[in-house]
Amino acid sequence: MNDATRVTRAGLPAAAQGEPFLPGPTFAGTYHLSGDPASAAYTYGRYGNPTWTGYENAITELEGGAATVVFSSGMAAISATLGTTLKAGDVLVMPSDAYSSARLLASGYFAGLGVEVRLAPTAGNAQQAHLQGARLLWIESPSNPGLEVADIALLAEAAHAAGALVAVDSTTPTCLGQQALALGADFSFSSDTKATTGHSDLILGHVAVRDAAWADKLHAWRRQMGSVPGPMEVWLAHRSLATLHLRLERQCNNALAIAGFLASRAEVRGLRYPGLPGDPAHPIASRQMKFCGPVLCFSLASQEQAERFLQHCELVFEATSFGGIHTTAERRARGFSGSLHPPLRQRSVRSPSSCTGSWRE
Repeated sequence: MNDATRVTRAGLPAAAQGEPFLPGPTFAGTYHLSGDPASAAYTYGRYGNPTWTGYENAITELEGGAATVVFSSGMAAISATLGTTLKAGDVLVMPSDAYSSARLLASGYFAGLGVEVRLAPTAGNAQQAHLQGARLLWIESPSNPGLEVADIALLAEAAHAAGALVAVDSTTPTCLGQQALALGADFSFSSDTKATTGHSDLILGHVAVRDAAWADKLHAWRRQMGSVPGPMEVWLAHRSLATLHLRLERQCNNALAIAGFLASRAEVRGLRYPGLPGDPAHPIASRQMKFCGPVLCFSLASQEQAERFLQHCELVFEATSFGGIHTTAERRARGFSGSLHPPLRQRSVRSPSSCTGSWRE
């Protein structure tokens, strides 16, 4: 079964006469518990929910893992991964160009607890030189918003040889675009707020694992910290999975087309899109990714030029986040008079293309 078909069926219950394909969300804080509570599949709303289970089963299938735990946000999923793997005295190796909130959490809260945080760029697999004595290697590939790509298999092998666990943030390509667990990761993380659910109408995150024992620890963290998602959000996410392949294929094709156009413009500097032949990350991306994601970034000469560009984009919303069905752009270098890096996300009607394709008029 190919990915385009799998996403339409992932996590669905067995067909039953007169029952819906995807059951509606279960809204429950409490459940009937006559007799021994151990015999009940669900006991309390903070501990479990059938709607969570369906979505987690779907993501586990798509990630190719042993289990998945869904969280109330991408940051909740990051916090749980760091919190269940690290303690005082441990070493965390993280990209210096990773998602800023993840870096702030690591360098602020976890460093304050006694975790040593070593930062190194994504480009050139620079984290490999910092693995000695590490407990956890955190990879973000492609990085957000710079779109550098790491060789996940190479880094995972090196990390495991050094005795470290490996977590990969695949938010930009999603689990369809990049199979982090198959490349050697122990944890595959995603902010499902973005392209995974793709409609800019919910906040959600998940962690998929190769070893189900880590899922038990993540479940315990979710219960104890209370970072539980709402059943409506999870149901909407599961419903949206059915169109993930269609959406991602079109978005990546459009990003590639836009990158090809921008590459011809003299005003554009520092253009990055891993799917574009000639991009420094393209050789690695073409080996380890099916889709290079819906984000590209570039610089313009000045703040005024960047603002003028955004003002004249009639079909582009200025907004944070990415991966939805609308075109959005964001100028990330505010407060600086130099180079600007506005990631542009686009959807249009061009034919499908993948990470290994080439742009054409």
